[in-house]
Amino acid sequence: MQIFLYYFYNFMLQVKNISFGYNKEKVLKNIDFTVNKGEHLSIIGESGSGKSTLLKLLYGEFDLNEGEIFWNKTKILGPAFNLIVGYDFMKYVSQEFDLMPFTTVAENIGEFLSNFYPEEKQKRVEELLEVVELSALANTKVKLLSGGQKQRVALARAIAKQPEIILLDEPFSHIDNFKKQSLRRSLFKYLKNKNITCIVATHDKNDVISYSDNMIVLDNNKIMDRGTPQDLFNNPKTPLIASFFGEFSVIEPYGIVYAHQIKMVEKSNLKAVVKQSYYNGIHYLIEANLDGQNLLFEHYKELKKGLEVSLKIYN
Repeated sequence: MQIFLYYFYNFMLQVKNISFGYNKEKVLKNIDFTVNKGEHLSIIGESGSGKSTLLKLLYGEFDLNEGEIFWNKTKILGPAFNLIVGYDFMKYVSQEFDLMPFTTVAENIGEFLSNFYPEEKQKRVEELLEVVELSALANTKVKLLSGGQKQRVALARAIAKQPEIILLDEPFSHIDNFKKQSLRRSLFKYLKNKNITCIVATHDKNDVISYSDNMIVLDNNKIMDRGTPQDLFNNPKTPLIASFFGEFSVIEPYGIVYAHQIKMVEKSNLKAVVKQSYYNGIHYLIEANLDGQNLLFEHYKELKKGLEVSLKIYN
């Protein structure tokens, strides 16, 4: 009995060997994973790998060709079974925002909150405005907002009734870097504190590396790899995975090597010729030629084109 209760209350989302295609060609094949209650799972992959499609299947927007999806004991079904897409316990924020343009930011966020307790509603809206850093625009009509500000309203609106699970498709894609860093921290901290299960589809490592408990990598319609951000970063099985996290080179016999793992030293048998230096703020990214192949490494200062350098790999 105790084992059953642990399974029931901890493994909330079950995706069981699902496959799907918009026509005869499959977009997703044999996708299988579970997500614990309160866990943050990120889905990464190239454009067209099926990230957004997978989120829509989890939400019940499409009918599965094969397999099953469960949230606790509730089977997630598509439009062939549900007149209205979606479930009360789940919210989905797509890249297209479903907002009311002629009402204020606060009114949009509080639209589905009960009016029977106006003080509690106002307090809740104010709390969410702080989470998405829009308190100063509470009384501004949504039609006057930028794309990034609208995206933040959509995020606040989705968590207003504190869903059990939230699905986020590129949640910060419209938000500029001036706000993105602090907003990520604020939103993901809020979701974790409220024990809300979060699944994020993203192409940006900064949405993932500091906040995800686990990740899955989609490629060729399947799950290529899965693990914690630390596992995937430290042991990238393929160049695709390494490219998600940063600049890298493939060097025999070392395999995949990140640019930060290669250092300039006084003497070594590994010699390369500098081709170009790119300023990156805290360092320069150096592009060099190593026996006819391209190599990238980091250095604290710019290096002259044509300079021969000795390198050492620390991996």
